Amino acid sequence: MDDKQTEVLSDKSPKVALVGNPNVGKSVIFGFLTGRYVTVSNYPGTTVEVTRGVADIEGQKVALIDTPGVNSLVPMSEDEQVTRNILLHEKVDSIVQVADAKNLRRALLISVQLIEMGLPFLLTLNMEDEAASLGMEIDKNKLSEILQLPVTGAIAIQKKGLKEIRKKIFSSKVSPNQMRYSPDIEAVADKIEKLLPTAPISRRSLALMVLSGDKSLFDWLHAKLSDEVIRQIDHIRGELSGKFHEPLAYVINKQRMKWVESILEKVVIKEAGARSGLLAWIGSVSMHPVWGLFFMLAVLVIVYYFVGYFGAQTAVGWLENGLFNTYINPWAKTFFAKIFYFSPFLQDIIVGPYGVLTMALTYSLAIIFPIVITFFIAFSIMEDSGYLPRLAIMLNRIFRMMGLNGKAVVPMVLGLGCDTMATMTARIMDTKKERIILTLLLALGVPCSAQLGIVLGMLGALPLWATFLWFGVVGGALVLVGFLASQIMPGQRSDFMMEIPPIRKPTGLNILTKTFARLEWYLIEVVPLFVVGTLVLFFLDRFKVLPVIQRAAAPLVVNFLHLPVEATEAFLIGFLRRDYGATHFFDLFREGKLDAIQAIVSLIVMTLFVPCLANTLMILKERGLKTMIAIVGFIYPFAFLVGGIINWGLRL
Repeated sequence: MDDKQTEVLSDKSPKVALVGNPNVGKSVIFGFLTGRYVTVSNYPGTTVEVTRGVADIEGQKVALIDTPGVNSLVPMSEDEQVTRNILLHEKVDSIVQVADAKNLRRALLISVQLIEMGLPFLLTLNMEDEAASLGMEIDKNKLSEILQLPVTGAIAIQKKGLKEIRKKIFSSKVSPNQMRYSPDIEAVADKIEKLLPTAPISRRSLALMVLSGDKSLFDWLHAKLSDEVIRQIDHIRGELSGKFHEPLAYVINKQRMKWVESILEKVVIKEAGARSGLLAWIGSVSMHPVWGLFFMLAVLVIVYYFVGYFGAQTAVGWLENGLFNTYINPWAKTFFAKIFYFSPFLQDIIVGPYGVLTMALTYSLAIIFPIVITFFIAFSIMEDSGYLPRLAIMLNRIFRMMGLNGKAVVPMVLGLGCDTMATMTARIMDTKKERIILTLLLALGVPCSAQLGIVLGMLGALPLWATFLWFGVVGGALVLVGFLASQIMPGQRSDFMMEIPPIRKPTGLNILTKTFARLEWYLIEVVPLFVVGTLVLFFLDRFKVLPVIQRAAAPLVVNFLHLPVEATEAFLIGFLRRDYGATHFFDLFREGKLDAIQAIVSLIVMTLFVPCLANTLMILKERGLKTMIAIVGFIYPFAFLVGGIINWGLRL
């Protein structure tokens, strides 16, 4: 932890963990309890980040841990293993289980396991407003009475119920109401329990993990027990397993579910009914196996026209021609010619052909900024409406062909904002094989927001066939490479499970908040890189290096791809920022230096081009040097090969 945290925490400070399913609002509650001072670091031996902070609760400083979201405490993914290991290795004084009120069934499966672990916890039913909108009512007092635990309600994003959580954290207690399994499972669990070592969680819960076939416990057990005891446990488990036609993990989970259902019958006053009206109809149609495809196509067409026509043509025209080229740039050239009359070098570096103002700021603010803002608005609407998880369902079959599942749509969509950030979120995939394949596909063919906006802008000015060709080639490349990678790489893929929220009416405040947050990232992170890229081009041109590079690249760029020699600059600077390289092509196209075939070839190659420097470094951090070299070494020749084939085919 940072210095401010270590000053207020001692070895005797209580430790509290937030536990719950993914996307239930744990982070909002964590932020409310901790305030500013938090640390985010990888859990030892993993790539999973764990957030820790300090909370002031009832006058004492408390170490607070925001654990990764889980669907089970018998780990099926690295995230789940990290959460279970925190409970297994770190003595936690209290737990706040955060549940989605409208998905109580899923939450209670976690509650069952926390009760079995013998850990004191408080159950918080978050998103009560969404449950109420579905006509669902939960008797919290009855639920508290059955579980013999404190139960609170909350609407975290509105800060409702959060003060009550703070007050009741240390009212949490160990529930005596443990569910009982069938006699044969109970008998065997009791035998194994007696052979296991003590731990911060109960030996009963460890015995049930062993019976469920939890392989992630292997190292811990072997460090604590002799080989003879391990063999004895395996023999006992094997005898029980032979009595069932189904895996023991399935049998145990089935019995847990039956117990959960019995609780739901008593505490859910009104089941979530089918919603009616336009939103319910949209929610149903958007996941229909046939109509859902048409709905998805309609959404993409609307985004295409909003970003590609309004953003990339109308809004760009207002800013570039109406503001920069008419007022700002002419005034700046006159102003700096007077200020730096003694130095043409200084004039050129600011307002020359490769000037910071005339190229870097004109590109980033006049050309890309309106494209980015329209894309961010469209993305925020899809996100806030609840459509993105439905998109995952619709695309699951395609992702399966690529060795992934629908869960990959989240990093893929995030990649449309920033591939660097999306590469980090590839951790949500359950297996190493899936994480590597997803990282490869993100680097290969998922354009970031600025680049995609430019692509849509160019496609909007090209014949319709160019749009279908670009989507077909890039999409086909992703499917083909993903399929081949899934066949070549060793390892298994995981099952797909994702919560589907109700379709909501997007709120203007949420859309504005998300859009402005992303624009802040663009202005802080991206615009400075445009300045750096322009300075690189300036000095390459000034010292006559650029013509040398252009001549060296001519056989590939000019002869093979049939692009003008200026395209070399775009590829050169594209490694620093792919969107900057794409902007250079956009400028060449508007100047009439690219015909329709050259434009589509350049778009395809730049989209499939090697990831930007920041993304390359993130791949190195997340996947290691060998994987990074393999990914970059594959993408370079593949992008140019595909571009050459398309160029050759179109010119036939």
